[in-house]
Amino acid sequence: MSAGAVIVGAGEAGVGAAFALRAAGYAGPVTLIGGEAELPYERPPLSKDVLGGGALKPIRAEADYAAAGITLLRGRTVRRVRREAREIAFEDGGGLGYDRLLLATGAAPRRLQVPGAEAGPVHTLRDAADAFALRAAIEPGMRVAIIGGGLIGLEVAAAARGRGAAVTVLEAGPRLLGRGVPAELAAILAVAHRSNGVRLCTSCSLAEIVWRDGVADLRSADGSGTLADLVVAAIGVAPRTELAAAAGLAVDNGIAVDAELRTSDAAILAAGDCCSFPHPLFGGRRLRLESWQNAQELGQLAALNLTGGRQAVSHVPWMWSDQYALGLQVAGLPAAGAATVARHHGGDRLTLFHLGADGRLVGASGLGPGNSVARDIAIARRLIGARAAPDAAYLADPSASLKALLSLLPAAAG
Repeated sequence: MSAGAVIVGAGEAGVGAAFALRAAGYAGPVTLIGGEAELPYERPPLSKDVLGGGALKPIRAEADYAAAGITLLRGRTVRRVRREAREIAFEDGGGLGYDRLLLATGAAPRRLQVPGAEAGPVHTLRDAADAFALRAAIEPGMRVAIIGGGLIGLEVAAAARGRGAAVTVLEAGPRLLGRGVPAELAAILAVAHRSNGVRLCTSCSLAEIVWRDGVADLRSADGSGTLADLVVAAIGVAPRTELAAAAGLAVDNGIAVDAELRTSDAAILAAGDCCSFPHPLFGGRRLRLESWQNAQELGQLAALNLTGGRQAVSHVPWMWSDQYALGLQVAGLPAAGAATVARHHGGDRLTLFHLGADGRLVGASGLGPGNSVARDIAIARRLIGARAAPDAAYLADPSASLKALLSLLPAAAG
Protein backbone atom coordinates (compact mmCIF):
# COMPACT_ATOMS: atom_id res chain seq x y z
CA MET A 1 0.00 0.00 0.00
CA SER A 2 1.22 3.50 -0.83
CA ALA A 3 2.50 5.52 2.12
CA GLY A 4 0.90 8.52 0.44
CA ALA A 5 1.37 12.24 0.98
CA VAL A 6 2.24 13.57 4.41
CA ILE A 7 1.93 17.26 5.26
CA VAL A 8 3.66 18.65 8.35
CA GLY A 9 1.94 21.86 9.39
CA ALA A 10 -1.80 22.50 9.53
CA GLY A 11 -1.92 26.19 8.71
CA GLU A 12 -3.19 27.83 5.55
CA ALA A 13 -0.56 26.24 3.31
CA GLY A 14 -0.85 22.75 4.76
CA VAL A 15 -4.64 22.60 4.85
CA GLY A 16 -4.91 24.13 1.40
CA ALA A 17 -2.47 21.59 0.01
CA ALA A 18 -4.34 18.66 1.53
CA PHE A 19 -7.65 19.63 -0.06
CA ALA A 20 -5.99 20.62 -3.32
CA LEU A 21 -4.50 17.13 -3.56
CA ARG A 22 -7.98 15.68 -3.48
CA ALA A 23 -9.28 18.28 -5.93
CA ALA A 24 -6.46 17.28 -8.32
CA GLY A 25 -7.61 13.66 -8.17
CA TYR A 26 -4.92 12.28 -5.89
CA ALA A 27 -6.30 8.98 -4.54
CA GLY A 28 -3.54 7.93 -2.14
CA PRO A 29 -3.51 8.48 1.63
CA VAL A 30 -3.25 12.10 2.75
CA THR A 31 -2.14 12.81 6.31
CA LEU A 32 -2.14 16.34 7.71
CA ILE A 33 -0.25 16.91 10.97
CA GLY A 34 -0.74 19.94 13.21
CA GLY A 35 1.04 20.76 16.43
CA GLU A 36 -1.96 22.51 18.01
CA ALA A 37 -5.00 20.81 19.50
CA GLU A 38 -7.43 23.21 17.83
CA LEU A 39 -9.09 22.55 14.51
CA PRO A 40 -6.86 24.34 11.93
CA TYR A 41 -7.77 28.03 11.91
CA GLU A 42 -7.08 31.25 10.03
CA ARG A 43 -4.26 33.32 11.52
CA PRO A 44 -5.08 36.85 10.27
CA PRO A 45 -8.16 37.13 12.55
CA LEU A 46 -6.01 36.57 15.64
CA SER A 47 -4.89 40.20 15.68
CA LYS A 48 -7.81 41.59 13.71
CA ASP A 49 -10.79 39.91 15.46
CA VAL A 50 -9.88 37.50 18.25
CA LEU A 51 -8.14 40.15 20.37
CA GLY A 52 -11.33 42.18 20.17
CA GLY A 53 -13.45 39.31 21.48
CA GLY A 54 -14.11 37.25 18.34
CA ALA A 55 -13.84 33.49 17.93
CA LEU A 56 -11.35 31.44 15.95
CA LYS A 57 -12.25 31.01 12.29
CA PRO A 58 -11.70 27.43 11.08
CA ILE A 59 -10.04 27.06 7.68
CA ARG A 60 -12.38 24.16 6.94
CA ALA A 61 -15.19 22.55 8.89
CA GLU A 62 -14.18 19.45 10.86
CA ALA A 63 -16.47 17.21 8.80
CA ASP A 64 -14.72 18.29 5.58
CA TYR A 65 -11.55 16.39 6.45
CA ALA A 66 -13.26 13.04 6.82
CA ALA A 67 -15.40 13.70 3.76
CA ALA A 68 -12.27 14.29 1.70
CA GLY A 69 -10.46 11.26 3.12
CA ILE A 70 -7.85 13.40 4.86
CA THR A 71 -6.42 12.07 8.11
CA LEU A 72 -5.99 15.05 10.43
CA LEU A 73 -3.62 14.51 13.36
CA ARG A 74 -3.96 17.32 15.89
CA GLY A 75 -1.65 18.13 18.77
CA ARG A 76 1.19 16.05 17.32
CA THR A 77 4.81 17.19 17.07
CA VAL A 78 7.15 15.86 14.39
CA ARG A 79 10.68 15.56 15.75
CA ARG A 80 12.62 14.15 12.81
CA VAL A 81 12.53 13.47 9.10
CA ARG A 82 14.34 10.28 8.15
CA ARG A 83 14.93 10.87 4.50
CA GLU A 84 16.59 7.54 3.70
CA ALA A 85 13.61 5.61 5.09
CA ARG A 86 11.09 8.19 3.86
CA GLU A 87 9.61 8.39 7.32
CA ILE A 88 8.83 11.05 9.89
CA ALA A 89 9.24 10.45 13.63
CA PHE A 90 6.84 11.84 16.24
CA GLU A 91 7.66 13.12 19.72
CA ASP A 92 6.31 9.90 21.24
CA GLY A 93 8.67 7.74 19.19
CA GLY A 94 6.10 6.64 16.65
CA GLY A 95 6.71 6.97 12.93
CA LEU A 96 4.85 7.44 9.67
CA GLY A 97 6.09 6.67 6.17
CA TYR A 98 5.62 8.91 3.16
CA ASP A 99 5.97 8.80 -0.61
CA ARG A 100 5.94 12.60 -0.83
CA LEU A 101 6.39 15.01 2.07
CA LEU A 102 5.33 18.64 2.31
CA LEU A 103 6.86 20.82 5.01
CA ALA A 104 4.49 23.68 5.85
CA THR A 105 5.94 24.37 9.27
CA GLY A 106 5.32 28.11 9.29
CA ALA A 107 7.22 30.57 11.44
CA ALA A 108 7.75 31.37 15.11
CA PRO A 109 7.81 34.80 16.79
CA ARG A 110 11.23 36.25 17.44
CA ARG A 111 12.07 36.70 21.10
CA LEU A 112 13.43 39.84 22.70
CA GLN A 113 17.17 39.60 23.19
CA VAL A 114 17.74 42.32 25.80
CA PRO A 115 18.68 42.07 29.48
CA GLY A 116 15.61 41.46 31.63
CA ALA A 117 13.42 40.14 28.84
CA GLU A 118 13.29 36.69 30.43
CA ALA A 119 12.70 37.99 33.95
CA GLY A 120 9.01 38.74 33.44
CA PRO A 121 6.08 37.90 31.18
CA VAL A 122 6.53 39.11 27.59
CA HIS A 123 3.64 38.25 25.28
CA THR A 124 3.86 37.41 21.60
CA LEU A 125 1.10 36.87 19.05
CA ARG A 126 1.37 34.00 16.62
CA ASP A 127 -1.13 31.30 17.56
CA ALA A 128 -4.49 30.82 19.24
CA ALA A 129 -3.00 30.34 22.70
CA ASP A 130 -1.11 33.62 22.33
CA ALA A 131 -4.25 35.47 21.25
CA PHE A 132 -6.44 34.16 24.06
CA ALA A 133 -3.74 34.82 26.67
CA LEU A 134 -3.20 38.35 25.42
CA ARG A 135 -6.94 39.06 25.22
CA ALA A 136 -7.41 37.88 28.80
CA ALA A 137 -4.49 39.97 30.03
CA ILE A 138 -5.50 43.33 28.51
CA GLU A 139 -7.71 45.34 30.84
CA PRO A 140 -9.13 48.88 30.63
CA GLY A 141 -6.65 51.46 31.92
CA MET A 142 -3.74 49.05 31.75
CA ARG A 143 -0.44 50.36 30.40
CA VAL A 144 0.54 48.22 27.40
CA ALA A 145 3.96 48.54 25.77
CA ILE A 146 4.42 47.02 22.32
CA ILE A 147 7.96 46.46 21.09
CA GLY A 148 7.91 46.75 17.32
CA GLY A 149 6.01 49.04 14.96
CA GLY A 150 5.31 46.54 12.20
CA LEU A 151 1.93 45.25 11.09
CA ILE A 152 1.33 42.88 14.00
CA GLY A 153 2.49 45.44 16.56
CA LEU A 154 0.17 48.10 15.17
CA GLU A 155 -2.80 45.74 14.88
CA VAL A 156 -2.26 44.75 18.52
CA ALA A 157 -2.03 48.45 19.42
CA ALA A 158 -5.37 49.16 17.75
CA ALA A 159 -6.99 46.17 19.47
CA ALA A 160 -5.59 47.15 22.87
CA ARG A 161 -6.90 50.69 22.47
CA GLY A 162 -10.26 49.20 21.60
CA ARG A 163 -10.17 47.37 24.94
CA GLY A 164 -9.44 50.60 26.80
CA ALA A 165 -5.73 50.18 27.45
CA ALA A 166 -3.14 52.96 27.36
CA VAL A 167 -0.74 51.94 24.59
CA THR A 168 2.85 52.82 23.76
CA VAL A 169 4.62 51.48 20.67
CA LEU A 170 8.42 51.40 20.78
CA GLU A 171 9.99 51.07 17.33
CA ALA A 172 13.77 50.83 16.91
CA GLY A 173 13.69 52.13 13.34
CA PRO A 174 13.21 55.72 12.22
CA ARG A 175 9.57 55.11 11.23
CA LEU A 176 6.73 52.65 11.55
CA LEU A 177 6.32 49.80 9.07
CA GLY A 178 9.86 50.11 7.78
CA ARG A 179 9.67 46.71 6.11
CA GLY A 180 7.36 46.45 3.13
CA VAL A 181 5.08 49.50 3.52
CA PRO A 182 5.97 52.80 1.79
CA ALA A 183 6.78 55.73 4.05
CA GLU A 184 3.87 57.83 2.75
CA LEU A 185 1.32 55.26 3.90
CA ALA A 186 3.14 54.55 7.16
CA ALA A 187 2.94 58.25 7.99
CA ILE A 188 -0.83 58.28 7.51
CA LEU A 189 -1.20 55.25 9.77
CA ALA A 190 1.00 56.94 12.38
CA VAL A 191 -1.40 59.89 12.43
CA ALA A 192 -4.34 57.48 12.82
CA HIS A 193 -2.71 55.76 15.79
CA ARG A 194 -1.83 59.02 17.51
CA SER A 195 -5.35 60.37 16.96
CA ASN A 196 -6.63 57.20 18.64
CA GLY A 197 -4.47 57.80 21.69
CA VAL A 198 -1.46 55.57 20.95
CA ARG A 199 1.91 56.95 22.00
CA LEU A 200 4.47 56.25 19.26
CA CYS A 201 8.19 56.31 19.89
CA THR A 202 10.40 55.77 16.83
CA SER A 203 14.20 55.42 16.93
CA CYS A 204 13.61 53.88 20.36
CA SER A 205 16.03 51.00 20.65
CA LEU A 206 15.19 48.91 23.69
CA ALA A 207 18.25 48.33 25.88
CA GLU A 208 16.86 46.71 29.02
CA ILE A 209 13.72 45.71 30.91
CA VAL A 210 13.68 46.12 34.68
CA TRP A 211 10.78 44.45 36.51
CA ARG A 212 9.47 45.67 39.84
CA ASP A 213 6.33 44.23 41.46
CA GLY A 214 4.96 43.11 38.13
CA VAL A 215 5.61 46.43 36.39
CA ALA A 216 8.09 46.62 33.52
CA ASP A 217 10.41 49.59 33.12
CA LEU A 218 11.46 49.51 29.47
CA ARG A 219 14.66 51.47 29.12
CA SER A 220 15.76 52.71 25.71
CA ALA A 221 19.31 53.25 24.56
CA ASP A 222 18.86 57.03 24.82
CA GLY A 223 18.11 56.73 28.53
CA SER A 224 14.36 57.25 28.33
CA GLY A 225 11.98 54.84 30.03
CA THR A 226 8.44 53.54 29.64
CA LEU A 227 6.45 51.89 32.42
CA ALA A 228 4.11 49.09 31.44
CA ASP A 229 1.79 46.61 33.11
CA LEU A 230 1.92 44.37 30.04
CA VAL A 231 4.64 43.93 27.42
CA VAL A 232 4.16 42.58 23.90
CA ALA A 233 7.07 41.68 21.62
CA ALA A 234 6.14 42.15 17.97
CA ILE A 235 9.56 42.08 16.35
CA GLY A 236 8.86 39.71 13.51
CA VAL A 237 9.00 35.96 12.98
CA ALA A 238 11.63 33.42 12.03
CA PRO A 239 10.91 30.52 9.67
CA ARG A 240 10.65 27.12 11.32
CA THR A 241 13.49 25.32 9.60
CA GLU A 242 14.63 22.99 12.38
CA LEU A 243 13.20 19.82 10.84
CA ALA A 244 14.59 20.64 7.42
CA ALA A 245 18.03 21.59 8.70
CA ALA A 246 18.30 18.47 10.87
CA ALA A 247 17.39 16.37 7.83
CA GLY A 248 20.20 17.97 5.82
CA LEU A 249 17.97 20.03 3.53
CA ALA A 250 19.27 23.35 2.20
CA VAL A 251 18.26 26.41 4.21
CA ASP A 252 18.50 30.00 2.96
CA ASN A 253 16.29 32.46 4.86
CA GLY A 254 13.86 29.58 5.21
CA ILE A 255 13.77 26.12 3.71
CA ALA A 256 15.33 26.70 0.30
CA VAL A 257 13.12 25.51 -2.55
CA ASP A 258 13.18 26.02 -6.30
CA ALA A 259 10.44 27.76 -8.27
CA GLU A 260 8.42 24.52 -8.13
CA LEU A 261 8.76 24.40 -4.31
CA ARG A 262 11.08 21.37 -4.35
CA THR A 263 13.75 21.16 -1.67
CA SER A 264 17.19 19.66 -2.19
CA ASP A 265 15.43 16.29 -1.76
CA ALA A 266 13.14 15.59 -4.73
CA ALA A 267 10.63 13.77 -2.48
CA ILE A 268 10.18 16.77 -0.18
CA LEU A 269 8.51 20.09 -0.95
CA ALA A 270 7.98 23.13 1.29
CA ALA A 271 5.38 25.88 1.25
CA GLY A 272 4.23 28.90 3.22
CA ASP A 273 6.08 31.12 5.69
CA CYS A 274 8.79 28.51 6.25
CA CYS A 275 10.30 28.56 2.75
CA SER A 276 12.16 30.88 0.42
CA PHE A 277 11.83 30.59 -3.35
CA PRO A 278 13.02 32.36 -6.52
CA HIS A 279 10.26 34.49 -8.05
CA PRO A 280 10.28 34.84 -11.85
CA LEU A 281 8.41 38.18 -11.78
CA PHE A 282 11.29 39.75 -9.89
CA GLY A 283 14.30 38.46 -11.78
CA GLY A 284 14.53 35.21 -9.84
CA ARG A 285 15.04 37.09 -6.59
CA ARG A 286 14.69 34.70 -3.64
CA LEU A 287 11.74 35.69 -1.49
CA ARG A 288 10.28 34.52 1.78
CA LEU A 289 6.79 35.96 2.20
CA GLU A 290 4.76 36.05 5.39
CA SER A 291 1.17 36.46 4.29
CA TRP A 292 -2.10 34.56 4.19
CA GLN A 293 -2.28 34.86 0.42
CA ASN A 294 1.24 33.53 -0.12
CA ALA A 295 0.55 30.52 2.11
CA GLN A 296 -2.67 29.82 0.26
CA GLU A 297 -1.09 30.13 -3.19
CA LEU A 298 1.93 28.02 -2.33
CA GLY A 299 -0.20 25.33 -0.72
CA GLN A 300 -2.20 24.98 -3.94
CA LEU A 301 0.96 24.91 -6.05
CA ALA A 302 2.64 22.37 -3.78
CA ALA A 303 -0.32 20.03 -4.17
CA LEU A 304 -0.06 20.11 -7.96
CA ASN A 305 3.66 19.45 -7.88
CA LEU A 306 3.39 16.72 -5.25
CA THR A 307 1.36 14.77 -7.78
CA GLY A 308 3.94 15.14 -10.54
CA GLY A 309 3.20 18.64 -11.80
CA ARG A 310 5.99 20.99 -12.87
CA GLN A 311 4.38 24.38 -12.33
CA ALA A 312 6.46 27.33 -11.15
CA VAL A 313 5.55 30.10 -8.75
CA SER A 314 3.68 32.86 -10.57
CA HIS A 315 1.41 34.61 -8.06
CA VAL A 316 1.77 38.31 -7.32
CA PRO A 317 2.46 38.85 -3.59
CA TRP A 318 -0.35 40.59 -1.72
CA MET A 319 -1.13 41.45 1.88
CA TRP A 320 -3.57 43.60 3.83
CA SER A 321 -4.06 45.09 7.27
CA ASP A 322 -7.04 46.74 8.96
CA GLN A 323 -6.34 49.39 11.58
CA TYR A 324 -9.16 51.48 13.03
CA ALA A 325 -11.26 52.61 10.02
CA LEU A 326 -8.39 52.29 7.54
CA GLY A 327 -7.57 49.43 5.21
CA LEU A 328 -4.03 48.92 3.92
CA GLN A 329 -3.18 46.75 0.91
CA VAL A 330 0.19 46.06 -0.70
CA ALA A 331 0.82 44.07 -3.89
CA GLY A 332 4.05 43.05 -5.59
CA LEU A 333 7.31 44.37 -4.20
CA PRO A 334 7.17 48.15 -3.70
CA ALA A 335 10.80 48.15 -2.53
CA ALA A 336 11.85 46.87 -5.98
CA GLY A 337 10.59 50.06 -7.59
CA ALA A 338 12.90 52.79 -8.87
CA ALA A 339 10.12 55.40 -8.99
CA THR A 340 6.79 55.90 -7.24
CA VAL A 341 3.69 57.43 -8.79
CA ALA A 342 0.98 58.69 -6.44
CA ARG A 343 -2.70 58.72 -7.32
CA HIS A 344 -4.46 61.15 -4.95
CA HIS A 345 -8.16 60.37 -4.78
CA GLY A 346 -9.04 63.05 -2.26
CA GLY A 347 -9.97 62.50 1.36
CA ASP A 348 -8.09 59.73 3.16
CA ARG A 349 -7.56 57.50 0.13
CA LEU A 350 -4.15 57.21 -1.55
CA THR A 351 -2.76 54.68 -4.03
CA LEU A 352 0.93 54.38 -4.91
CA PHE A 353 2.32 52.64 -7.99
CA HIS A 354 5.92 51.47 -7.91
CA LEU A 355 7.74 51.27 -11.25
CA GLY A 356 10.97 49.43 -11.98
CA ALA A 357 13.88 51.04 -13.79
CA ASP A 358 12.47 49.68 -17.07
CA GLY A 359 9.05 51.25 -16.43
CA ARG A 360 7.40 47.94 -15.53
CA LEU A 361 4.92 47.99 -12.67
CA VAL A 362 6.49 45.97 -9.84
CA GLY A 363 4.38 47.03 -6.87
CA ALA A 364 1.30 48.89 -5.74
CA SER A 365 0.14 49.99 -2.31
CA GLY A 366 -2.92 51.77 -1.06
CA LEU A 367 -4.57 53.06 2.08
CA GLY A 368 -8.08 54.32 2.60
CA PRO A 369 -11.29 53.99 4.58
CA GLY A 370 -12.54 50.43 4.81
CA ASN A 371 -12.02 48.49 1.61
CA SER A 372 -11.79 51.56 -0.64
CA VAL A 373 -8.40 50.71 -2.18
CA ALA A 374 -9.19 47.05 -2.88
CA ARG A 375 -10.27 47.58 -6.49
CA ASP A 376 -7.16 49.60 -7.40
CA ILE A 377 -4.86 47.01 -5.87
CA ALA A 378 -6.70 44.10 -7.50
CA ILE A 379 -6.22 45.72 -10.92
CA ALA A 380 -2.59 46.49 -10.11
CA ARG A 381 -1.97 42.85 -9.23
CA ARG A 382 -3.10 41.79 -12.68
CA LEU A 383 -0.91 44.44 -14.30
CA ILE A 384 2.10 43.34 -12.25
CA GLY A 385 1.50 39.71 -13.16
CA ALA A 386 1.35 40.63 -16.85
CA ARG A 387 4.62 42.60 -16.61
CA ALA A 388 2.81 45.72 -17.81
CA ALA A 389 4.54 49.08 -18.10
CA PRO A 390 1.67 51.60 -17.85
CA ASP A 391 2.18 55.30 -18.47
CA ALA A 392 3.12 57.11 -15.25
CA ALA A 393 1.00 60.17 -16.02
CA TYR A 394 -2.02 57.94 -16.61
CA LEU A 395 -1.48 56.17 -13.29
CA ALA A 396 -1.29 59.50 -11.48
CA ASP A 397 -4.59 60.80 -12.91
CA PRO A 398 -7.47 59.85 -10.57
CA SER A 399 -9.96 60.45 -13.38
CA ALA A 400 -8.24 57.90 -15.66
CA SER A 401 -9.74 54.41 -15.53
CA LEU A 402 -7.33 51.81 -14.20
CA LYS A 403 -9.63 49.08 -15.43
CA ALA A 404 -9.14 50.35 -18.99
CA LEU A 405 -5.48 49.36 -18.74
CA LEU A 406 -6.52 45.70 -18.53
CA SER A 407 -7.88 45.84 -22.08
CA LEU A 408 -4.33 46.44 -23.32
CA LEU A 409 -3.05 43.17 -21.81
CA PRO A 410 -2.76 39.89 -23.70
CA ALA A 411 -5.93 37.83 -23.45
CA ALA A 412 -4.34 35.26 -21.13
CA ALA A 413 -3.20 37.97 -18.69
CA GLY A 414 -6.20 40.25 -18.82
